Amino acid sequence: MSLSTFTVVHVVLSLVGIASGVLVLLRPSASPKAWGLTTLFLVTTLAASVTGLLYLLAFPRFGMGHAIGIASLVVFVPTLLALYRHRLAGNWRQVWVAGAATLLYLNAFIAVVQAFSKSGYLRTLPATTLVSPPLLAHFLLVFVCLWLALHAINALRPDNADANGRRVKHLYVVDRWG
Repeated sequence: MSLSTFTVVHVVLSLVGIASGVLVLLRPSASPKAWGLTTLFLVTTLAASVTGLLYLLAFPRFGMGHAIGIASLVVFVPTLLALYRHRLAGNWRQVWVAGAATLLYLNAFIAVVQAFSKSGYLRTLPATTLVSPPLLAHFLLVFVCLWLALHAINALRPDNADANGRRVKHLYVVDRWG
């Protein structure tokens, strides 16, 4: 496989992982459709991390992307344990949501860094007096991932109520883990 084909496969895996990760955190559920989407998210994110690390074979220089790929693989361990071994029982729900949100963040972080380094238009965006465009994109990404994590944690509450006891309305979220 040529390097350009390998890069296209890696980018497609990353983008599918990001898109499915957003959907998984927006609508966490135990339904068969959600299991398929969750599996798609985990498999594509894992494959993107592994293919990113395989670039070390072509370019034997360890970079930030490789460190983030290793961090992703470390985050996979408790995330997969929470989902498949402990079936999101008790506090394992929060472990899974934190892991899924972290995996999504790390994958999207690399996408944002690559977009700003490869896109001529994004590189030419002027910095404001307060913040540069890449830093602003990073803050936005952190905010979105935190919001998705909090949404998923509230959606997976056993009683479907928030901390104040109010009923939480979700986007067709069904919690059948109990």
